[in-house]
Amino acid sequence: MKIIKPRLVTDELKLLRFLHSRMEFPVDDLRRFENLEKGFKGEQIFDKWSEDILIDGLILNDLLFEVNKTIFQIDSVLISQGTLFQFEVKNFEGDYCLDGDKWLTLSGATIKNPLHQLERSETMLKLLLQNSGYNMYIESYLLFINPNFHLYHAPINQSIIFPTQLSRFLDKLNRTPSKLNGKHSKLAETLVSKQTFQSPYKRLPNYEYDQLEKGICCPYCRAFMDDTLKCKCGFEEAPSAAILRGIEEFRWLFPDRRITTNGVYEWCGGMVSRKTIWKVLSSNFQLEGHGQSAHYVKIN
Repeated sequence: MKIIKPRLVTDELKLLRFLHSRMEFPVDDLRRFENLEKGFKGEQIFDKWSEDILIDGLILNDLLFEVNKTIFQIDSVLISQGTLFQFEVKNFEGDYCLDGDKWLTLSGATIKNPLHQLERSETMLKLLLQNSGYNMYIESYLLFINPNFHLYHAPINQSIIFPTQLSRFLDKLNRTPSKLNGKHSKLAETLVSKQTFQSPYKRLPNYEYDQLEKGICCPYCRAFMDDTLKCKCGFEEAPSAAILRGIEEFRWLFPDRRITTNGVYEWCGGMVSRKTIWKVLSSNFQLEGHGQSAHYVKIN
C-alpha cells in the first residue's frame, strides 16, 4: 500500500489554532474548532490503522471536489485493482441512538445522518469518475474509529464499521485481490488534479489585529512561551526558529499586511530584540522598498 496524498492539517484548522491561542471564540466558532480538532484526531487514528493495509493499493487523503457546482469532501480513498474504497471517518464519542432514520444523542439532540453524507459523496464521486472517463466500482464505508462510541438500535448495515469490527474489516481488505498497473496510477493522478479549493478565511470568526494577544505560542500546546522562549509544557526553542514561526503565523492571519522588523517585534510581544529579528529577516526574506515603505517578502 502506498500513500499518494498524505493527510495534512487543513488551512482552516491551522488558522483556527492560531486564533484560538490569541482570542476568545464565540460559542459557535468554538464548537466548530473543537469538532475540527476531534475530527482530525480521528483521521490520524485511521491513518495509523490503515498502515496495516497490506494489499497493492494507493491511498489518497483529504480530497475536496466540485461537481456540477456541488462541493463534497472525502476523508480517504483506497484504489485497489478492481475497487475504489471510499472511507468516511467519524470520531464520535459516547452514546447515540437511532430513531428511524434520525441519529440522536441520548439527550435527544439530532445530528446529521452520516450515512446520508456517505451516500451523497459516493454519488458525486461516481459522477466525477464518469466525467473523467473512468468506470470504477466503488465501495463506501462509514468507519467509527473511537472505542468509546456506541450506537443503540444500530441497523445491520454492511457500510457501517464499528470500533469492534475494525480488525475484521482490515482482514477483509487484506484478502482483496489486487495488482495495480499504470491505469491505477493515472486514476490517482486524476483525482489529485481534480481537487478544488475553498478559502478558509470565509469560515473564520471575525478578528482584527489589535484584538489579538501578542507573543510567541508553543507549537505543541499553543500556550504563550515566556521571555526565555520556554513553555510550561517543557518545550524550548532557539530565537531564530521562534521568530520564523511567529512570522509564518502572522503571514497566515494577515496575508495582506507588510512584514517589517518593527511589525514582527510587536507581533512577537517584544520577546526577542529587533536586532535578532532583523538578522532573521535579512537571512530568510528579501528587502523591498526604501525608508518607510521598506518591507520584507518571502524568498521563493
